[in-house]
Amino acid sequence: MGILDFLKGELLEIIEWTDDSRDILSFRFPDEDKAIKNGAQLIVRESQTVQFVYLGEFGDTFGPGKHTLTTDNIPILTRLKSWKFGLESPFKADVYYLNTRLFTGNKWGTSNPIMMRDDDFGIVRARAFGTYDFHIVNPMLFLKEVAGSDHTFRLNEFDDTMRSRMVSVFSEALAQANVPVLDVATRYSELGAALLPLINPVMNAKYGIEISSFILENVSLPEEVEEAIDKRSSMAAVGNLNDFVKFQMAEGMAKGEGGGAGGMATEMAVGLAIAQQMMQQQPGILSPGGTQPRVPGPKTNALGGQPAPAGGLPDLLNPAQVAEALAVPETDVMSILESGELKGKKIGSSWRIKRSALDEFLAD
Repeated sequence: MGILDFLKGELLEIIEWTDDSRDILSFRFPDEDKAIKNGAQLIVRESQTVQFVYLGEFGDTFGPGKHTLTTDNIPILTRLKSWKFGLESPFKADVYYLNTRLFTGNKWGTSNPIMMRDDDFGIVRARAFGTYDFHIVNPMLFLKEVAGSDHTFRLNEFDDTMRSRMVSVFSEALAQANVPVLDVATRYSELGAALLPLINPVMNAKYGIEISSFILENVSLPEEVEEAIDKRSSMAAVGNLNDFVKFQMAEGMAKGEGGGAGGMATEMAVGLAIAQQMMQQQPGILSPGGTQPRVPGPKTNALGGQPAPAGGLPDLLNPAQVAEALAVPETDVMSILESGELKGKKIGSSWRIKRSALDEFLAD
């Protein structure tokens, strides 16, 4: 019995792993130089995957459940060991447990600024950081590219390994998405969701993991770009460019407190802008259109005003145009329309006067 007990102690009959640490991604089962017994029980719990490795080559993969290790359910390992007559004797192989649950709240960030090309600002340097959630989807690729043959591969090692790779993938995805700088700086949640379909194929193909959520928490832009964004916000608040220029002039006056060459120049600029606007609204001898002021003639009309020549008027006039032509208040024109002295047509609450009627009125 002593020899049988010794031989039994040298064989692995049950292979299982329980993890309470919450931070282990892969774990190599400690075989203590023991062989795996023919018909041994392999127990794989939920959120676990087992990967067999024999002499540096990947063997069979097992998902959650209880598995009996025989030739029938380890065909790859059988082929690698060249068991021509079936599994009759104990065998040795490395057994890796991988944690496939979702690992949340992993941080990423750019240690150095990344370069972005923008249509409005040209090439911009930006720093970004945030969090992401991931889980393992390809055990072989993850062991090969990330965890290696470590006995225990933990989350902090993964963070150190993947931080620079994640930034590289983020930079490439951002360039491929061609997102404007203004959107990067203001639409974090939408940008993270938009970049996820670009990031995931790369992470899956290179490292065997899938990013379930990618969150952008902050993007820091150079000071001059932030100032440009602030100015654009001010422009949107005050309206068009003309109003924005006036707004800037008014700010200059307030800061200059009315003194100094800068304050005088600002006041002159504001005065000139206001004068130009007044000339545009009330044409006169200084207006850009070159309209000459009205010169009274020797003949006065029945209302005592100085009439303008009617030859240049349209065929159909409103009371305001008649008042301007006669150089009288519009209320006087309304009075003679109501009395019938000036013939016109009332449509609803508005009056229309033919030019011929105005000529007839002036001829009387």
